[in-house]
Amino acid sequence: MSESVRRGHAGRERLVVIGGDAAGMSAASQARRSKGPEELEIVAFERGHFTSYSACGIPYWVGGDVPERDDLIARTPREHGARGIQVRLRTEVTEIDPARQEVRARDVDSGAESRTAYDKLVIATGARPIRPDMPGVDAEGVHGVQTLDDGQELLDTLTRARGRRAVVVGAGYIGVEMAEALIKRGFLVTVVNRGSEPMSTLDPDMGRLVHEAMEGLGITMVNDAEVTKLLTGQDGRVRAVVTQDAEYPADVVVLGIGVRPETTLAAAAGLPLGAHGGLLTDRAMRVRGHENIWAGGDCVEVLDLVSGQERHIALGTHANKHGQVIGTNVGGGYATFPGVVGTAVSKVCDLEIARTGLREKDARRVGLRYETVTVESTSRAGYYPGASPMTVKMLAEHRTGRLLGVQIVGREGAGKRVDIAAVALTAGMTVEEMTALDLGYAPPFSPVWDPVLVAARKAAAKVRGV
Repeated sequence: MSESVRRGHAGRERLVVIGGDAAGMSAASQARRSKGPEELEIVAFERGHFTSYSACGIPYWVGGDVPERDDLIARTPREHGARGIQVRLRTEVTEIDPARQEVRARDVDSGAESRTAYDKLVIATGARPIRPDMPGVDAEGVHGVQTLDDGQELLDTLTRARGRRAVVVGAGYIGVEMAEALIKRGFLVTVVNRGSEPMSTLDPDMGRLVHEAMEGLGITMVNDAEVTKLLTGQDGRVRAVVTQDAEYPADVVVLGIGVRPETTLAAAAGLPLGAHGGLLTDRAMRVRGHENIWAGGDCVEVLDLVSGQERHIALGTHANKHGQVIGTNVGGGYATFPGVVGTAVSKVCDLEIARTGLREKDARRVGLRYETVTVESTSRAGYYPGASPMTVKMLAEHRTGRLLGVQIVGREGAGKRVDIAAVALTAGMTVEEMTALDLGYAPPFSPVWDPVLVAARKAAAKVRGV
């Protein structure tokens, strides 16, 4: 079956969206707000069972903090359909043809193929979990966690598992969050990490604090370890994770190694990709060199406002903003996405972990000279009940004092303090300028000098050579 007509049906344009989650459906919804069904037909292809859901919430659903899967769904296909957005579930786009302005798709269940023409195309194919090429990685009981379907398959495995031993491979955001979720499910958890400390998005000295907190939860941390293969039993299920030096029994394995942009279709279509494998767009999120193709979400690279280089960051906050920008432009308006500073926040039990800007190795890689300071403070006035310790690390450019990055590890009230630094980075402030910020103060919320400003004062003095 083929749908080759563009501008059919009384001159309507057709917008085709590939990907039914944050970026894709935000773009579709924003375009619909700008143009009604009589002007713009919108068709979205989604290979899974769900649309518009919070992938970031999956570890908390697996861990039981979020009771039901559907709590993570912001808008169902039926709700999109009521607004004039056609959603074709379980339909995978297999080819993009920019010259003919059409996509080829395949029904995942029946195998039936179709072609759909477009006037405007949005690519929101997301990212895919990294699955290392090693023996046993495709065995039953080995899971990546990227979609709601992935989360459901993992929960089914946890329910059926005969033993209670889990191994998480990788200690990034997903690995750390899934380790906590598995602990809450009653599993004995080992995390095997190739880095020197968990959370490679932090400098190792800050990652050490996360390491200690994980061990405090009863999680076994194995650092500086490279997984070489997964062993399976006679039933085909995974039974152990093997490194160069040891073997770790496992009834379930979760891959938390990270993700890569899912740009297989884009590459085959000859669309421009960056050094990290993500699509390259202009500030309007239009694919470079293609007037009628846009891209957003985890499949694109974006400008880092601190380093001035392109980078790949897979976060729902960015994806939703990309979608808003794309939908506005598709609908005839004008909007831009200026870039990011690399802000992220997570937690291990009650330990909050946050970062923004550059790490030390990031600054070195782009040739920046810098100063670092680390301060110990508290979340509230020290005498106020509930005050908890907090560690803040700050990087400032040598001589200029321009803020380059901040990392925070602490208990309640620590994580969201990173937003102060995120705003300062976006504004291009120096650490000296930060010391004059008029932040809110009362003993239940902060010491007289907020921990971030204490770090800024110390960094400013170091830059001045005091």
